[in-house]
Amino acid sequence: MWIHPEEVLLAGALWVSERANPFFILQRRRGHGRGGGLSGLLVGTLDVVLDSSARVAPYRILLQTADSQVYWNIACGSSRREITEHWDWLESNLLQTISIFDNDQDVTTFVKGKICGIIAEENRLKQNEEPEEDCGKFQEAELKMRKLFGMPEEEKLVNYYSCSYWKGRVPRQGWLYLSVNHLCFYSFLLGKEVTLVVQWTEVTQLDKNATLLFPESVRVSTRDTEHFFSMFLNINDTFKLMEQLANIAMRQLLDNEAFAADRSLPKPCKTLKNVSVLKRDLDARAKNERYRSTFRLTQDERLDGHTDCTLWTPFAKMHVVGQLFISNNYICFNSREEDLCQLIIPLREVSIVEKADSSSVLPCPVSISTKNKVNFLFANLKDRDFLVQRISDFLQRTPDSSWGDTSPISALGHMAPSSSVVSQSVHRGRHYHPDVPTARQGLLQLYQKDAPEDLGPKAMKEKMKEEAWNIHFSEFGRGVCMYRTSRTRDLVLSGIPERLRGELWLLFSGAQNQMATHAGYYGELVEQAMGLCSLATEEIERDLHRSMPEHRAFQNETGIAALRRVLTAYAHRNPGIGYCQAMNIVTSVLLLYCTEEEAFWLLVALCERMLPDYYNTRVVGALVDQGVFEDLTRAFLPLLHDHMQDLGVISTISLSWFLTLFLSVMPFDSAVLLVDCFFYEGIKVIFQVALAVLHDNMDALLSCNDEGEAMTILGRYLDNVVNKQIGASPVPHLHALLTSGDEPPPEIDIFDLIKSSYEQKFGSLRSDVIEQMRFKQRLKVIQSLEDTAKRSVVRAMMTESAFSIEELEELYCLFKSKHMTSCYWGSSSSAAERHDPSLPYLEQYRIDPLQFSQLFSALAPWVCGGHTPMLSARLFRILDQNQDGLVNFKEFITALSGMYHGDMTEKLKLLYKLHLPPALCPEEAESALEASQFFTDDPPPASFLPSVDILGQHEVTTGEDDKKDPEGGRPSEEKKEDYRYYLRMWAKEKEPKNETIKDLPRMNQEQFIELCKSLYNMFSEEPQEQQLYHAIATVASLLLRIGEVGKKFNNNNGSKKTDGGQAPPTTPCDASGESHACQALADVHLESPAPPTWEEEPRDDTSVSSYSMVSSGSLPCDDIADDMVLVGGERQRRGSVLDADWSITFEQVLASMLTEPPLVDYFERKRDIQAKMAACKAQRAVERQTSSASSEHELSQHSV
Repeated sequence: MWIHPEEVLLAGALWVSERANPFFILQRRRGHGRGGGLSGLLVGTLDVVLDSSARVAPYRILLQTADSQVYWNIACGSSRREITEHWDWLESNLLQTISIFDNDQDVTTFVKGKICGIIAEENRLKQNEEPEEDCGKFQEAELKMRKLFGMPEEEKLVNYYSCSYWKGRVPRQGWLYLSVNHLCFYSFLLGKEVTLVVQWTEVTQLDKNATLLFPESVRVSTRDTEHFFSMFLNINDTFKLMEQLANIAMRQLLDNEAFAADRSLPKPCKTLKNVSVLKRDLDARAKNERYRSTFRLTQDERLDGHTDCTLWTPFAKMHVVGQLFISNNYICFNSREEDLCQLIIPLREVSIVEKADSSSVLPCPVSISTKNKVNFLFANLKDRDFLVQRISDFLQRTPDSSWGDTSPISALGHMAPSSSVVSQSVHRGRHYHPDVPTARQGLLQLYQKDAPEDLGPKAMKEKMKEEAWNIHFSEFGRGVCMYRTSRTRDLVLSGIPERLRGELWLLFSGAQNQMATHAGYYGELVEQAMGLCSLATEEIERDLHRSMPEHRAFQNETGIAALRRVLTAYAHRNPGIGYCQAMNIVTSVLLLYCTEEEAFWLLVALCERMLPDYYNTRVVGALVDQGVFEDLTRAFLPLLHDHMQDLGVISTISLSWFLTLFLSVMPFDSAVLLVDCFFYEGIKVIFQVALAVLHDNMDALLSCNDEGEAMTILGRYLDNVVNKQIGASPVPHLHALLTSGDEPPPEIDIFDLIKSSYEQKFGSLRSDVIEQMRFKQRLKVIQSLEDTAKRSVVRAMMTESAFSIEELEELYCLFKSKHMTSCYWGSSSSAAERHDPSLPYLEQYRIDPLQFSQLFSALAPWVCGGHTPMLSARLFRILDQNQDGLVNFKEFITALSGMYHGDMTEKLKLLYKLHLPPALCPEEAESALEASQFFTDDPPPASFLPSVDILGQHEVTTGEDDKKDPEGGRPSEEKKEDYRYYLRMWAKEKEPKNETIKDLPRMNQEQFIELCKSLYNMFSEEPQEQQLYHAIATVASLLLRIGEVGKKFNNNNGSKKTDGGQAPPTTPCDASGESHACQALADVHLESPAPPTWEEEPRDDTSVSSYSMVSSGSLPCDDIADDMVLVGGERQRRGSVLDADWSITFEQVLASMLTEPPLVDYFERKRDIQAKMAACKAQRAVERQTSSASSEHELSQHSV
């Protein structure tokens, strides 16, 4: 490529001149290409270690004038071809022009100006195509990565680092390339080359550790091996990026969605040197995730920037130091000291943003006022003018809200937001809310409004709590703009009063913000989802009456209907999750304290933000947190962890505890207090309480001998966790009822349990530490699920194929890797369309025709040279029954197993079907349609559509078969009464019917020619090539004669019906069958190297036509026609059409093949797929070698 002219003082150092003229010199880097000797090895090592651009651009062109000792580098190239194109352009366009210049300085100025003009024009064109581009140094590194590792252009480099890779006990210094989908390492030291490529989807563990052997290293573990990297300049930055890329890969495995750059992220103010666009993208994503997690914001929120500042807190009469965050919909503040102060201000609530007067006490202040007349004062802002301008810009884009959700609310309930939502919904024309009792109040309020006033101790405690919260509201504010401090947390840990529970759950979870910006959305979902039937709705109906059946709110249709609407609406909103067991229990609790719409948005916050991946089909999130809980138990309770691991208790208890937030294992009045803490603190409080439960029962658990005993101890303990503030004794769970008549265990106050979980060492848990532990466990869990899926597939296919377990596992990995490749390197259809987690594991991963062709070429035993892609396309059309352009693993293995392990009849049957419709498309055989219409005695075209089992077993079920009565004239009334009849009918339909060779349709002449082409190409690389050619030529000649005899027989039968008993005159078309077929076969060009000279072989007079057919152009066409034995006794002109009356059956093909021992040996031979699979796995290495050798080939071709 052309580069801005750079001054070069020593042109001969480390470079070799290859071409020269009076003004330009073309040079090659020492050590590149052939030879080079010791100096070449040293130069190559220096280039790798120092990351020289000469490694990726080993050719350059220098400008030199006669009177100057200074050279100018004006072009570089990665290959001889590229640099030669630049050289030719210079000689054609500039050399003649600059030769007439008198002054050498003018020559230099002119050439430099011309090159800069070319670069400017190229950049202008690129700017129209790509608005943002990486720096030149990074582009060189990306080009180097693609060249070294054979990566396509779709593979994007994120960053690269200098490091050492430990191969054995020897460190190899080189460069680590981190791309979106691969981890790559390259080292070249004194002729020793090390190349490593690891897919992120294969990584099972990432660790950063420091040992004596590997000082401050990163360990990358896969299923097969471990790789160690050390000597990083900034190991923390590298490791964070590795974690991000591995996390993206796990998301690909989980959701099957490719990585896509986020175009909505804000652009950096200045371009950082040697930092790619993708790296900036990933850094911005990481900041966004932390920002959203800290303030419980929705996934579409984008952080615009943050800055240090102070916030005036009127309740403490002091300035709190922290950070101010600005995003497209919110202004947030978080104190530097944890739990000191946190603030969230939605822009929809902001009315005024203004710069206040600056002073020495209060420098650079900004005042923000809300619609409810609340002012917030920020100071010590570095760039106040820019900050105010950004907030103003976002305010202009924020839609004006007609009501504020921070308006004062009476202590009698949190009805104002709901009623506002209702009025907003009615205003928009929704007719859902007014007719539903639970639209304006929670179920608990619905059933308590007619009850007499309670003056007991529970009511008094509730009033005291409400009064404490009202005092807090008056001091810290109410609604989304409330100051959140350590005092807020203390009030939450003391229990939220029932009347305020729904309001505060909405506030702390962030659901209130989402509900305020989506008014009427829930009503729309309910209207759309009601009446629809799906797997999710069926599961919902099954679990409705299992949701808190002991509570009177769910003992009638009002509560059940509300639960049905919320669950169905969410399943309609998020089909990826749909419905999962345990969602009904959590939602029923939400409905007790919230309106339907509020419960819906709380469920959204739970499933999509607070408990990510908990409620998908494989409960991945719960399994991840189960692993985190095991790690926490190992860290805090090591003795108990080892004992419980032996019993297998942790994996049993943790799922039920986490999925339902203890609601299913603890009395309701106690568990709901944990839900209060969960909405404020997040998942860490659930871990703390779970550890506290194990700690309280440590002695009893250590003395357990089996899992059942441990489960009983924990069950009895949790049943006796009571809320002593309510006075009444809780309803015992099944665990307590089933225990023996021993003394009942002592009651545990839920407040003491929560207090102990904070005051003990478990209170030191931090959310960021939990997220780090979640990442490590996510790698293990998802890879474990993938291994489980592979084992399930292998077990299912063991009975349907003849491959061994190891072979099936390897084939599954190869098939899945092809599918995953489409996720990030593109294909004709998106990967998400091909992956349906609801399907059985056998059918989840599917590949398109191109990927199928690649696998077929690499694994199929029938090597047909250039004919292989055509054969692959035909087999794909047979397997693709539903014609969606995709084939699943089961179909692929069925076909491959037949080719490797079927007997001769099965293999020939498959080969025969590959040359009939629908495998043979009209483009390949123009007469296929005419042939299928001509054979009136054959089965209809529908019979051409084979089943998945193409080797002879398929199901045949038609409407007529369903209506048949195997027992004759049995009346329909008796059929309905006799269920055994239906069982027999069902068994008969499910019983596979064997497809006999007589069921196969006949083959016409053009299809027969295509079959012969495939056979000729198939034998081109066989050891017994000559014998096989001779045998297939003999068989082809015999089949041609059989077809002619059959045609004459049919014509003789037809001639009796003609007038006067005279046969119709023979036309060229009628008499040309065998001759033209032989002519076509003779024109087949084999894919074998150097066809044999048939004159050197002893001629066999009995098979003259055989030789004429197998010759690939070595004999004249006229000789072929003369030597041909024609049944009709006439020669056929070369340009005549094929005979439409000619046809043969599969039985005739099979019988003819059996007469030739070489063909029988070929098709009966058992073949080993291991070598093919090993070659397929090593294909990436071969591509890399080919890529690195291409420049050498170009050098030899263009050398002068």
